[in-house]
Amino acid sequence: MIIPNKSLLTILFSFVVIFSANSLMSQTKVGYIDSKKIIDGMQDSRDAKARLDNQVTEWQTELKVLEDSLQNMKDDFEKKKLILTDQLKEQTETQIKNLETRVINFRTEKFGENGEYFQKQTEFMKPVLDKVFKAIEIVAKDGNYDYVFDRSSEIMLLYVNENYDLTLKVINTLEGK
Repeated sequence: MIIPNKSLLTILFSFVVIFSANSLMSQTKVGYIDSKKIIDGMQDSRDAKARLDNQVTEWQTELKVLEDSLQNMKDDFEKKKLILTDQLKEQTETQIKNLETRVINFRTEKFGENGEYFQKQTEFMKPVLDKVFKAIEIVAKDGNYDYVFDRSSEIMLLYVNENYDLTLKVINTLEGK
């Protein structure tokens, strides 16, 4: 009986691993898209961004009017505070504080963490994103892709062939079935 040397066994084993991996890889079809490029190229997206920009400009104008009014009130108060009665000083200071609160509230309401800006952005872009996701699904199904990733953001899975969903199996395993 002839025993092959180690290097021949290593080469033979390498070929088996490569062909097995290649066979397994050919069974799963993966694709990717650049959603930023897609969205930036869509007229609907540019229209939505223009609508949002117009809304922001309107809010910034309103905010500027409030801030200018506040600044004028403060300047006027500084000029007149020496000749005002204590009661008028107190009233004016209260008016200034109320206007400062309005400015802060307006800024937060429009541009804060959960402000109207983010709500409008979502509202205006939702139809665009729905179109993109529908197109991704059509392309993925037509091309028999199992997975589609987005390369322009953090690794994001945009489409998955439901045949690979292991959720129910994991739940059954957890429940001891």
